[in-house]
Amino acid sequence: MVGLDEVGRGSLAGPLLVVAARQTADFPVGLTDSKLLTKKQRLNLLPYLVRCCSFGEGWVTSVEIDQRGINSALRLGFKRALSKLHVHYDEEIIIDGAINYAPKLFKNASCIIKADTLVPAISAASVYAKLIRDSYMGHLTKKHPGYGFENHVGYGTQAHMAAIASLKPIKNIHRASFKPIKNLVVD
Repeated sequence: MVGLDEVGRGSLAGPLLVVAARQTADFPVGLTDSKLLTKKQRLNLLPYLVRCCSFGEGWVTSVEIDQRGINSALRLGFKRALSKLHVHYDEEIIIDGAINYAPKLFKNASCIIKADTLVPAISAASVYAKLIRDSYMGHLTKKHPGYGFENHVGYGTQAHMAAIASLKPIKNIHRASFKPIKNLVVD
């Protein structure tokens, strides 16, 4: 069985990341949805996760999101994650959420709302995805100081909105098709 989850769907900046996880050993104690764990708890779980799962990452850039729209971008991310993990078309796939974004060739795909708290492989995908994308967003801080990406990881917090207002959106980083970015000049 392969579990899939995404992170960054509603972010105003940075990529979307879909992660596919396949169990290879026993899951660690305390594994649950990434949103229910502190950053320290997620970091402590990471060494165990890479030992108990194989992961496939499906990155979709902000440019691709702007070109395709978020739903098509999600489909692309799911396709890339499944491909990276070399998932066979007949394998069971469980997706966190209500919409099946897997390619139609995957006939054994199903969706479960809140699966990141119910299915350990999806919990693993959730935690792994959050850590990897947050790390990527932290690296953007070095290239683009003043935006605070290490804190809000691209989401529309008050601090991020204030940074955008004073520094302007960053071309190819901020999602130009998303409100409130679309009405601003992207540098």
